[in-house]
Amino acid sequence: MAAAPAKLVIATRASRLALWQAEHVRDRLQAIYPDCQVSLLTMTTRGDQILDRTLSKIGGKGLFVKELETALLDGRADLAVHSLKDVPVDMQSPFALSVILERDDPRDAFVSNDFASLDALPAGAVVGTSSLRRESQIRQQYPQLHIQALRGNLDTRLGKLDRGEYAAIILAAAGLSRLGLASRIRSYLSVEQSLPAAGQGALGIEILEQRKDMHEWLAPLACPSTAACALAERTVSRVLGGSCQVPLAAFAQLDGNTLSIAALVAEPDGTRIIRSQVSGPVSSAEQLGEQVAHDLLSKGANDILSRLLSPDTAS
Repeated sequence: MAAAPAKLVIATRASRLALWQAEHVRDRLQAIYPDCQVSLLTMTTRGDQILDRTLSKIGGKGLFVKELETALLDGRADLAVHSLKDVPVDMQSPFALSVILERDDPRDAFVSNDFASLDALPAGAVVGTSSLRRESQIRQQYPQLHIQALRGNLDTRLGKLDRGEYAAIILAAAGLSRLGLASRIRSYLSVEQSLPAAGQGALGIEILEQRKDMHEWLAPLACPSTAACALAERTVSRVLGGSCQVPLAAFAQLDGNTLSIAALVAEPDGTRIIRSQVSGPVSSAEQLGEQVAHDLLSKGANDILSRLLSPDTAS
């Protein structure tokens, strides 16, 4: 057993939400190891710098973790805190996803100054979202609405709404709640209405896989039930080669020892959404994720995936 740490450095993005997440982990660690000095190393990533194009056009969510991984490699940081949905599902050596913390609200939230819900929006109203996953599901249910890309951190997105650039925007409920902005939420989208992204609402901690001491120190933060659900969800994404170029959702829930997972692959314009759902023992979380992914493929998801992930489409 590794001796208690004397000093730990957390790498984090500099956005207000990322800082909240890192400070949350810092406070949890300091409660467990009161004699440990835990500090933050704040960084601006490529994903934060490029705001004039959608994530699917600039390389995906991995752009939010590369600089933090460099800090782990060169020893400036011991751990990095991420929104789990931003963590690539095919994490490679020498990095490891050490622990996943207890999940907050996984739902999407409807935010508007003038309207109470998607149902209340008039035809032609502009709705902002950064996510093809959200866009495809909203387009299918509300073809009369106009969906526009929305980039930037949480405060930037809310500012664009407040300036009247959008009638409404769709954001992750967990992020708003964490920053004390839950009062901005006019209504919640049910998971049936907007199936969440893999890992949405959960935090993941990345370390160098060789750091056995870090694995031991972080273990008390782990939430086994969230980790099981996230494993199933992230397996769906991994099997399907999920990226920001693909409208893909996966959401698992636990009832006792039974894990149920629902997933979908969609056309960006919402004209076709392929869905699947399976249940089984929580001990088979990864296999359940594989099962639902292969079921989606058997129903025709590969047609959508192969076209959206082709080099011509990505360019």
